[in-house]
Amino acid sequence: MDIFLIRLLQFMLAIGLLVLLHEGGHFFFAKLFGIRVEKFYLFFDPSIWKWDGSLFKFKPKNSDTQYGVGWLPLGGYCKIAGMIDESFDTEQMKQPEQSWEFRSKPAWQRLLVMIGGVLVNFLLALFIYSMILFYWGDTYIPTKNMTLGMKFNTEAKQYGFKDGDILVGTEKGEFKDFSADMYRDLSEATRADIIRDGKAMSITLPGDINLLGMLKAEPSFVRPLIPAVVDSVMEDSPAAKIGLQKGDKIVGINGKPVDSYNEFTDQLGVLEDMMTDAKSQADSLKIRTVSIAYEREGLVKDSADASKAVTAMIVDTAAVTLTPELKLGFFVQTIAGLYKPVTKEYGFFESFPAGIAYGCNVLKGYVGDMKYVFTADGAKSIGGFGAIGSLFPPVWDWYLFWKMTAFLSIILAFMNILPIPALDGGHVLFLLYEMITRRKPSETFMIRAEYVGFGLLILLMVVANLNDILRWLGYM
Repeated sequence: MDIFLIRLLQFMLAIGLLVLLHEGGHFFFAKLFGIRVEKFYLFFDPSIWKWDGSLFKFKPKNSDTQYGVGWLPLGGYCKIAGMIDESFDTEQMKQPEQSWEFRSKPAWQRLLVMIGGVLVNFLLALFIYSMILFYWGDTYIPTKNMTLGMKFNTEAKQYGFKDGDILVGTEKGEFKDFSADMYRDLSEATRADIIRDGKAMSITLPGDINLLGMLKAEPSFVRPLIPAVVDSVMEDSPAAKIGLQKGDKIVGINGKPVDSYNEFTDQLGVLEDMMTDAKSQADSLKIRTVSIAYEREGLVKDSADASKAVTAMIVDTAAVTLTPELKLGFFVQTIAGLYKPVTKEYGFFESFPAGIAYGCNVLKGYVGDMKYVFTADGAKSIGGFGAIGSLFPPVWDWYLFWKMTAFLSIILAFMNILPIPALDGGHVLFLLYEMITRRKPSETFMIRAEYVGFGLLILLMVVANLNDILRWLGYM
C-alpha cells in the first residue's frame, strides 16, 4: 500500500505540474494578444446534478478569469473566449464576434496561442534534463565495461550472439550504456561489434529486427549477465531455511543446470507458467517444491593425508518450498554493484546544450517507436494511468522523479501536436489551412471535427486503461 501511495503521489505531482504549465502556455499567449480567458482549471469539472464540479475556485477582483480545480483528474483546460474547444460552447459562437475573442484575432496570433502549451512542455523537458545533468551529472555503466558479458535469448543466438559476448556498438557508433537506445541501434544495425573471449569481432545483422519483439520477448533479446552468487539472504525465507549463505553459487534447479542468475529467473518463469495451470492447492504446492543445487567453497579432507584439508568447491542439493510468489529469498549483486559507474559532470552553462541534446534524443526515440503502435503487439502495449504510474519508482527519488517528469512532458508535447481534432495539433492544422488558403473552416465543420476528435481520444483512453486492467488480471 505504501508503494502504491508513493507512486500515486509522484504521478499526481508530475501530471499536475505538466498540465498547469501546458495550459499556462495557452494562457500566456492568449493574454499577450488581449484574448479573454474565461476559465483556467487543473483537472476537469463536469457538473453533477446541482454541483458545478469544482473542488476549489476563485475569481480575482477585476479579472475575467475563474481559476479552479475540478474533480476529474484527467488533465486540465484553459477556456478561451470565442474558440471551439472541448467545452463545446456553441451558444457563445452564435453571438456577434468581439474584439477580445480568439476568433477575431489574426491567424498567426491564434497559431501561437494553440502551440503555446506544446512549446512550454517541450522547453520544460529540455530545462529539466539540463538541470538533472547540472545537479546529478550523467552516471552510467558503458556496455564495453561489462566484462562478464551479456545473456542472449534464442532469437539473438540465431543471429550469432553467444552468452558472455560483450556488446560494444554497431556501424552507427559505440554504445553508451545498456538502454533502450542500445536496443534501437541493434534493431536497425547491419553489424554488431562485440568482444568474445577477449577478442574484438563483428556479427552481421539484418537491419530490421522488430524492436517491440526484442523488448517484449521472455527472456528478452539481451540482458547483462548476472552471476547466480548469493549476496545476502532474507530472514525466515526458504533460502535461509536450507542454509544458503553469502558467496554460495546456484548451479541448478530441479535437476536443470543454470549458469547465471538470468537463467535461474528464467526457470522460475517456467514454474510461474505451470502455476497458472494448477487446479488445486496440492498442485500448487507440488510445483513450488523444488530442489536447489548450489556450490560452496569449503574444506575437504585430503585423501592422501587425513590430517590435512584443502579448499574446494562443494556441491550440495536441498529440497525447498518456494513462497507463493515463487521467491527463494536471496539477493545477488546488482549491475551497479558488479561494475563501477562512470559519471560525467556538467557546469551550469554546459548543462544546457547537453540537456537539449539529451531531450531531442529522447523525442527522436519516442517518435521512432510510434510505428509499433499500429501493430497488434503495439496496441496491446499501450498503457493508461496505471502503466504510467508504475513507471515511477517505489520509493521517493527526486532524480528519478524529475527524469520521469521530463519524459512525460515530452510525451505530452508530442501527443498534443498530433493533427487530431480536439488536440492542439488539430487546431494548428486548421489554422495552417486557413493561413495557406485564406479561408476559415466553417464553424459547423469545426464543431463536428471537435466531436470526432474528442470521441477518438475517449476511445484511446478506454483502450489504454482496459489494457492496464487486463494486464493486472493476468490476461495480457
